[in-house]
Amino acid sequence: MGREDFLISASDLQARLAGDHPPRLIDCRSDLFDPQAGERLWQAAHIPTALHADLNRDLSDMSQPAALGRHPLPQPARFARRLAAWGITDQVEVIAYDQGPGALAARLWWLLRSAGHRRVRVLDGGLNAWQRAGGALESGSTAAPASAQLTEWELPRQRWLDNRQLKRALDADSAVLIDAREAARYRGEVEPIDSAAGHIPGALSRPFSENLGSDGCFRSAEDLRMDFDRLRGSFAPKQVVHQCGSGVTACHNLLAMEIAGLHGSRLHAPSWSGWLAEGGEVAKS
Repeated sequence: MGREDFLISASDLQARLAGDHPPRLIDCRSDLFDPQAGERLWQAAHIPTALHADLNRDLSDMSQPAALGRHPLPQPARFARRLAAWGITDQVEVIAYDQGPGALAARLWWLLRSAGHRRVRVLDGGLNAWQRAGGALESGSTAAPASAQLTEWELPRQRWLDNRQLKRALDADSAVLIDAREAARYRGEVEPIDSAAGHIPGALSRPFSENLGSDGCFRSAEDLRMDFDRLRGSFAPKQVVHQCGSGVTACHNLLAMEIAGLHGSRLHAPSWSGWLAEGGEVAKS
């Protein structure tokens, strides 16, 4: 599998949209401090035909206990209904995008891939790259596609860990944990969102922004592989676990490892917020 299995460039997307069987576009823009901002941005300007995915409503289940994090994984049945409403089946190609970095788009990518959908990619560089390439924008709501037949979707437990599973794995030295948050949050110097600053004991710092080049697009597979090989050491890719604040931006590191050819790493779904909610130990450095 190569880079093109996980990412699509703005120029290639323009060609795909002009073809006979264009992909389904999902705009994943959001703002943690303003839950309605993503939909406002989408209404103001989006790639033609794009539908909007709300982080709280569509890509999370906010009714779940705090121990599952600020953005708990969506319930499979509810997620299946949302996909059907978007006209998505396992035969429909999906392109997810956000403003640029790809961290929010990677959440939808990870959910679909984990549920067995193989025709999903992230727009490399997001809307910023699309505009730099001269891509058209439209405003207002997008006409909903014909609903697809409701299909059962599952998020296999082997793709993610809860707090207890993570603690057991770390205690047994059978996993390495990588933290995707900004380095200052990891070190415990600042914490703008969660109840305490610091990190899970034993976690290694790898801000997801380090996956990107100066153009806002993903660095080469070779560069990414060198970085993650250094972090994982003797651990196999399937022993790597990713976390962030709430299980969203960690998906960017999951995507980066796949691009690098290091397949099968897992998500600590509750992440830092869920760890704190269950009274987990805090480290600072």
